[in-house]
Amino acid sequence: MADSTAVGTAPPRNHDTREMVLFGGVYGAVLASSMVAALTQYGHTSAEVRGYDAAWVLVTACASALAHGYAHYIAERTPHHRWDVLVAMRNEWPLVTAVLPTVFLLAGARWGWWPAKGVEYAAFVLNIVILFVLGVITARWTARRWPVAVLMGLGDATLGLIVVVANTLIK
Repeated sequence: MADSTAVGTAPPRNHDTREMVLFGGVYGAVLASSMVAALTQYGHTSAEVRGYDAAWVLVTACASALAHGYAHYIAERTPHHRWDVLVAMRNEWPLVTAVLPTVFLLAGARWGWWPAKGVEYAAFVLNIVILFVLGVITARWTARRWPVAVLMGLGDATLGLIVVVANTLIK
């Protein structure tokens, strides 16, 4: 029986839904917090600016998802079919989905649903909670007991907080 893969090519890497959701969720939560920190850095907190911030967070997430999907397409170095690049990019939907709560908070401030000043703190807390929840879910999926899962979630949230703070200081 002949080997179905050509010499010198790796078998295609299939990214399961669980992996995509967790990766995209973590990446999106950190990206959203970093973007809000960078956009808020100069103290512009008017409602109009918050609408602009919401658009930039969403555009950046979409660009990141496209770049990441394309990078997967290129990096896997397998024989490709005509539409594989589009499938690779479509598979990055969790990243874009993970920034939507932050986009909603910023857009809500633009529309006057809550004060525009200080909404970045709510966005940071929300994204840290998302990281915590993703950490707990991951731990539970790997059969960790609840106390261990909660500690792992706290660790993930803390690491996310460190990344966001470091990103803010760098910018």
